[in-house]
Amino acid sequence: MAKITFETADGKERTIDIANGQSVMIGAVQNNVPGIDADCGGALSCATCMVYVDPAWADRLPPKADDEDGMLQFSPHVKETSRLSCQIEVNDGLDGLRLKVPASQH
Repeated sequence: MAKITFETADGKERTIDIANGQSVMIGAVQNNVPGIDADCGGALSCATCMVYVDPAWADRLPPKADDEDGMLQFSPHVKETSRLSCQIEVNDGLDGLRLKVPASQH
C-alpha cells in the first residue's frame, strides 16, 4: 500500500492510500479525487485520468509505453511529466508519490 498525494488546480491536496497492484486511477476514482474522470475505465482509450508527476518522482516511475505516449498526444495540456494514472501500478516504492491534476480536468 502507498500513500499518494493529489494536488488539484486550486492548490488543495488530498492524500489517499492505494493498495499495491491497483492503478493510481482506480484508487483516485474510488476515493473521488476531483478531476480524475477515467471515462474509459482504464482501457487506455482516453486521457481523462492524466496527471502531472512531481519532477522529483518522474525518474522513479517506469517509462511510458508507446501506447500511453500516443494517447497523451490527444491532450492539449501535455507536459514532460504527464502520465496517465491508469498506467501507473501502485507498489510500496510509490509511497509518497505526488501528482497534480491538470486544471483542464476540473
